[in-house]
Amino acid sequence: MADPVTVTLDSLQSGTVDFTTLESAFGPDSLGIILVSNLPPTFPALRLRLLTFASLLGNLPAQELAALECPEAKYLVGWSCGKEKLANDRPDTAKGSYYVNCAFYKDRSLDGAEGGEKYGDLREYTEGNIWPREEFLEGFRETFMELCTLIIDTAGLVARACDRYAVAKIPNYTPGYLEHVVATSTTTKARLLHYFPLPPSMTPTAPDSWCGTHLDHSCLTGLTSAMYTSSASPNTEIPCPDPNAGLYIQDRNGNTVKVAIPKDCLAFQTGEALEVITKGRFKAVPHFVRGCEVGGVARGTLAVFTQPNLWEMVGENDFAMFAREIVGRNTNEG
Repeated sequence: MADPVTVTLDSLQSGTVDFTTLESAFGPDSLGIILVSNLPPTFPALRLRLLTFASLLGNLPAQELAALECPEAKYLVGWSCGKEKLANDRPDTAKGSYYVNCAFYKDRSLDGAEGGEKYGDLREYTEGNIWPREEFLEGFRETFMELCTLIIDTAGLVARACDRYAVAKIPNYTPGYLEHVVATSTTTKARLLHYFPLPPSMTPTAPDSWCGTHLDHSCLTGLTSAMYTSSASPNTEIPCPDPNAGLYIQDRNGNTVKVAIPKDCLAFQTGEALEVITKGRFKAVPHFVRGCEVGGVARGTLAVFTQPNLWEMVGENDFAMFAREIVGRNTNEG
């Protein structure tokens, strides 16, 4: 079990996180992940409520889930299950995902990314959100937006600290770049995940049985701790009954380590877009999720991917082209 670097929200707000800490979190020998503690008092209840919703969502009737699908957006808006490709091009049926475009963070009137007139083919970003019916999940939309706003607010402070580090360490780095991305982007996307209890055929053999090894294509990804539930009581959080289940990260030296995120913290890890932008000084974090070998146990979590606007540059190309390549590589539209 690895111990990621932890900083307080207060230290991020005051700009007092020192370079040694930032180097330990994001430097060449780091895990590429940082935990933030002392979050606003609303956070624990928001986390619990939304992750309970994840369990309820994953157990909705098939026709309700089908109504939340958006094939025109490559299943990257609304509900998706079995549409993502894992290793060996196998479809990922071990989890269900519910995607939300977070353009509302910049402007509450926006329901999808700006730039649709130029990037109309990127409906996975420009398409409006598809929300579950209130009679099934009352308060879902409000809770989702409130928690995502809190996470993006915190991501902006982490980004400010990363910018300070990058200006000192990376030649020609644009001051304030990452904070600008987080604060102004309309392509930030949230993914609420429900990992289904694994069938017996998968539990003994596959270490990445719940989620294959991959990189995020974001700049910074915000993560809540996971919530485990049982099939017998899908609305109640339980301790994870398998000490080997959970999030694993491949460190800069290629070692695979388990990372635990405390319930009262958020985690932030670096993605591919930031690696390209910083010419490799910030490395994207390879990670996977190992399933629970105890039968009848599900897992829920929330990931928020902060990334540039469609027209902003990632290396030699705009983010739209960068995203097209990665979405095409990872999506199984059959």
